[in-house]
Amino acid sequence: MDQRDAVTALVLAAGGGRRLGGRPKALLPYRGRPLVEHAAAAALAGGCREVTVVLGADRERVRSTAHLPGCRLVANPDWEGGMGSSLRAGLAALPAGSSAVLVMLVDTPGVGAAAVARLLAAHRAGAGLAAATYGGRRGHPVLIGAGYLAEAAAGARGDAGARALLAAHAAELVPVECGDVASPDDLDTPADLARWGAG
Repeated sequence: MDQRDAVTALVLAAGGGRRLGGRPKALLPYRGRPLVEHAAAAALAGGCREVTVVLGADRERVRSTAHLPGCRLVANPDWEGGMGSSLRAGLAALPAGSSAVLVMLVDTPGVGAAAVARLLAAHRAGAGLAAATYGGRRGHPVLIGAGYLAEAAAGARGDAGARALLAAHAAELVPVECGDVASPDDLDTPADLARWGAG
């Protein structure tokens, strides 16, 4: 296996869904299964070697309810501090030998295997940093090569996630247009649930 094929997906699934009545986002139903299952399946179908899932809100119920065979489940007890804490927890638990991490958000059901595959293709072509774009606007997933992981963890604060890293290395960031195969819209409100046919 080529070293650039050793990409681990990191699914950030710790959110508590405050604007959704406190329902953990990981367990929101979408097309007959919890969102976290959808995200993990998309990562694997798109070519990721393995999947690490960061859990937070109601994590024991997520563990017992969601069917995530082969996934590494990581608890983030500080999940209420924002996405940055989940990114740090996930990066700290990564398996050895990953050439890159593909960071996915659990609440973007419009991101599927096709978008994942495009990011991985960019990595195989030499990209150390890449991000999906939608009509030219940066979104998720984001691919972070092994050489940037320590900096990503150090800069992950609050809800910023990898924003500081991507800003610091804007010249090295490879945009990967995915607007024709995916949607970046997330699930944050009851109106979003209705639009996606989830809930």
